[in-house]
Amino acid sequence: MKITLIWVAKTNASYLSEGIKEYTDRLKHYCQFSIVEIPEYKSSSKTSFDEIKKKEGVAILAKLPQNAQCYLLDENGKEYTSRQFAKIIETAKDNSRDLCFIIGGPYGFSQDVYAAVPNKISFSKMTFSHQMIRVFVVEQFYRAFTIINDLPYHHD
Repeated sequence: MKITLIWVAKTNASYLSEGIKEYTDRLKHYCQFSIVEIPEYKSSSKTSFDEIKKKEGVAILAKLPQNAQCYLLDENGKEYTSRQFAKIIETAKDNSRDLCFIIGGPYGFSQDVYAAVPNKISFSKMTFSHQMIRVFVVEQFYRAFTIINDLPYHHD
C-alpha cells in the first residue's frame, strides 16, 4: 500500500521536521510513504488569496496519484476517532487501494481542488497551522498502523 501526503510550502521549523521524520521512519515498516511538497506562492499587493489558492491548486491536482483514494485535510471535513481513521486505512489496504492526503497552504484550497477531491477529513474543530498539522497527520498514520496490527501504542 502507498500513502502519499501532499502539502504546500516547506516545513520551516526544525522541531516540526524532526517530528515528521520520527514518524515517517516508523511508517516504513507498514507502507510505502511519500511526501510531495508543492511550492508556496507568495502574496503581494497585486495577488489575491484566491489567485494564490488557484495556482497552488493547479500544482496539487497535477501531483495527485492516479487511482488513489484522496482526502483533503479541511476544517469542514468529517471528524474521526483514531480507530475510525485506522479503519479508513485498513479498508484501503485490504482493497489494495492507495491513499493520498492533502494539506493546503495558509489560505486553504481552491474551488478546483474541492471539486476534484470531495472527501474531507478534519482533525479538530480548531484550526491548526498548515505546518503544525503535518506532524499530527504523520503521527496518526503511524497510530493507525499500530491499531491495525494490534500493537501497544494506542490506548483508548
